[in-house]
Amino acid sequence: MTILIMACFVCVQFVYAQQAPRDTSFTFNSAFLSVKKANPNASIPQVNPGDSIVSKRDIVYCTVNGRQLKLDVFWPKKEVREKLPAILMIFGGGWRSGDRSMHVPMAQELAARGYAVVTADYRLSAEVLYPAAVNDLKTAIKWMRANAKPYHIDDKKIATWGFSAGGQLAALVGTTCGNKLYKGNGSYESYSDNVQAIVDVDGILAFIHPESGEGDDSKRTSAATYWFGSGKTVHPELWQQASALIHIDKNTPPILFLNSGVDRMHAGRNDVISKMDSLHIYHEVHVFAGAPHPFIMFNPWFTPSLNYTVDFLNKVFDRKE
Repeated sequence: MTILIMACFVCVQFVYAQQAPRDTSFTFNSAFLSVKKANPNASIPQVNPGDSIVSKRDIVYCTVNGRQLKLDVFWPKKEVREKLPAILMIFGGGWRSGDRSMHVPMAQELAARGYAVVTADYRLSAEVLYPAAVNDLKTAIKWMRANAKPYHIDDKKIATWGFSAGGQLAALVGTTCGNKLYKGNGSYESYSDNVQAIVDVDGILAFIHPESGEGDDSKRTSAATYWFGSGKTVHPELWQQASALIHIDKNTPPILFLNSGVDRMHAGRNDVISKMDSLHIYHEVHVFAGAPHPFIMFNPWFTPSLNYTVDFLNKVFDRKE
């Protein structure tokens, strides 16, 4: 019976992916126009790293069922004599929209500050349902370790960083290291998916939670309902499984929470912090009161967020600039 149910679930995912076109509703430009309505002084960061960094674009890190998943790598141009701590940056868009180009300015600035930064594709809900995205990103971490030498990556100092849905994924990927639920996509199997730090930017920590708006489909289908392929009352076990909150344990790495003024975007954060406190795991929280959800991409929040990220990771990785 279990095999039959799983087979049907896979068939549903295949049909869903074939019928649904890619959702391009959330882009850098659409986010900026939305932010400007309520924040007329907001602006796009003018990032000009010049020749201080090097980048390599459109690297295929994995092929799944004929679908190529790509990533970009940014790192300091100066002569690298020591291995660099690394960051996997994960874009947001409700697990359904967005793309890896959205955080290139932040990636460039982090590279200029001495980090090797990877921005990666992952498959969205219009293509395939949960947990495909998690496995894609697990594979991207393994790729980083498999290719550590040419990109000067310190494979003992890797962080996940994500915004919105990407923040949820950064937290879930980072709190499920070695978890058999998420085995990756069958590539780089000899490499670990462990990470040593997490930066969660307005990413939900618990789906079925009093603070969460996900799963309320009374007016329109929520983003998480699309991702899981059914409402939270149909397969609640999946909604719980994908919540970082239930995975917090003694092996959880330090977490930096960067949050807007939209409380539902960090549902479960305080419960995660309570668990981390009981386990004596380091964490930081910085809230930009009144800031819109996509604050991380625009001024006046971009530079403070960058600085909080660098200061946190420098502390966790015992690094001086």
